[in-house]
Amino acid sequence: MRTEQKKTVSLVLGSGGARGLAHIGIIEWLTGHGYEIASISGASMGSLVGGIHAAGELDAYKHWVCALRRGDVLRFLDFAFSGDGLLKGDRIMDTLREMVGDRAIETLPISYTAVATDIDRQREVWITQGPLFDAVRASIAVPGVFTPYEYLGMTLVDGGLLNPVPIAPTFRDFTDLTIAVNLNAQDPRPLRPEPPAPEIDQDSAGDRGYQARIRQFLDAIGDNFTSAGSQRLGVFELTLRSFETMQNAIAATKLAAYRPDVLIDVPRDACAAHEFNRAREIIELGYRLAESAMGSDPSRT
Repeated sequence: MRTEQKKTVSLVLGSGGARGLAHIGIIEWLTGHGYEIASISGASMGSLVGGIHAAGELDAYKHWVCALRRGDVLRFLDFAFSGDGLLKGDRIMDTLREMVGDRAIETLPISYTAVATDIDRQREVWITQGPLFDAVRASIAVPGVFTPYEYLGMTLVDGGLLNPVPIAPTFRDFTDLTIAVNLNAQDPRPLRPEPPAPEIDQDSAGDRGYQARIRQFLDAIGDNFTSAGSQRLGVFELTLRSFETMQNAIAATKLAAYRPDVLIDVPRDACAAHEFNRAREIIELGYRLAESAMGSDPSRT
């Protein structure tokens, strides 16, 4: 009896901050339903999740990110104290290197392209070789938030600045399907993450102990940092919202020009760009959206 061959996929993972955690759920659905991801093109958070999957460590990353609380997220904010950006990004990159290891892109078992922007020459840059996390760091450098990354003689910033859904790098692929994930969609479908469950402090019973008090203090900072009712937006949130507004318009233009076989739309209001503490529900949202979108897979007959 002949075993049915898996359908090969070129997977395009878009940019959109914490909404990019939906990429994890989408990848899990695809790999669990007979699809082989043969190629990944990613911008910003798409490059990060895609690179970790290509390196074979997505389960470890999922376990780590799902354990993050709001206070834990704040601990990764290593302020740059310079005019180039608010954050250096060294802490998160060091953590990811420790988790995944130093990997060269050309040795990955899945073809991988990280998309960044050369800010001096005002053009897209496709990174297909060299250290994986150098490519990721360049691709996630949101202007004004992360400092630009100097790489190969270029000053690189977030790939989503010019191409938030980078389909073009997959044109060279010989795969059955191109599936693109847009994290900046205005999606009317009633697929939204469930309200976040109350966070339970595992370090102490009740709210006793100095560790619990420290966590409460950090969470209170986070509440002030992300408060939607604030009269004035902080520089961080204003920059992210401005960047996302620009990405929304660019993504619509790119998708009108380059139509993938399947488009998975993640609503832009699913979560704020910095809400990585909501990982579990955003991953679940990605899984459900993949299940819904792939029902129209044109290769299924």
